[in-house]
Parts: sequence; C-alpha cells; structure tokens
Amino acid sequence: MQVMSLEALQQFLQEHFPQGDQYGRLEAVGDGWADLRLAVDDDHLRPGGTVSGPTMMGLADVALYAALLSRIGPVPLAVTINLNINFLRKPRPDADLLARAEMLKVGKRLGVGEVYVRSDGDEDPVAHATITYSIPEAP
Repeated sequence: MQVMSLEALQQFLQEHFPQGDQYGRLEAVGDGWADLRLAVDDDHLRPGGTVSGPTMMGLADVALYAALLSRIGPVPLAVTINLNINFLRKPRPDADLLARAEMLKVGKRLGVGEVYVRSDGDEDPVAHATITYSIPEAP
C-alpha cells in the first residue's frame, strides 16, 4: 500500500530536506521502494578518480529514506540508526550513480531496508547497503 506518490514525496523532500538534493534526485517511487540518480561531478570524486564512500553512503541513505516514506507517509523525524555499506567495485567517475532502495520490513518503530548502487550503464552493483530507520511514535 503506497502512501506517498512520486510528486508528493518530491515536494516533501524539497520542503523538509532540501539539502538531500546533493545526494541525488528522486526518479521513481512505489510501495516501499525508491530510485535515485546522482549526477557525479568533481565534488563527488576522491583522489584516484573514484566516487567517494561518503557520496555513496549519502545516496543510499536518502534513497532508503524515500522508500520508507513511500510506505509510512511524511514523517520528518524518521532517522537513520544504522547504516552498513559494502563497497564492491570502483564506480565509474564519468557516469551517474543509480540507487534502488527497497524496504525489507516496516514495523511500528523500525524500518529495515537495502540499497544497491550502480553506475549508469553497468548492471553490476558498486555498493550494497543495509540501513535501519527509527520511526517515531505517532502523536
């Protein structure tokens, strides 16, 4: 049961989390999943010509936040309480990064999901993250 549409979620993120734009643009959303795209530029690269770990972590975190909100609605105080990421291979510095986030379980107080990050044009993931969010009690 999808709670927030793509347009509603984009508007919510713009109003309540505009700094999230630096981590990617929401492209699609469904019931417990979200797709984000990050246009990689020089600000995202570290020495050696690869995308930095913090960049990929931020993309994964915002992607799962969007996936969670697609399921629970506009809850600004849902916060990350755990993020584990495995960097699998070097991302292409000349391609956008794509993140597909999916919720694995959404309970009353916790939401758990995973995110695969890949370079646009490549099928193999460059990173895989599992993330847990704390969901505040309803007022």
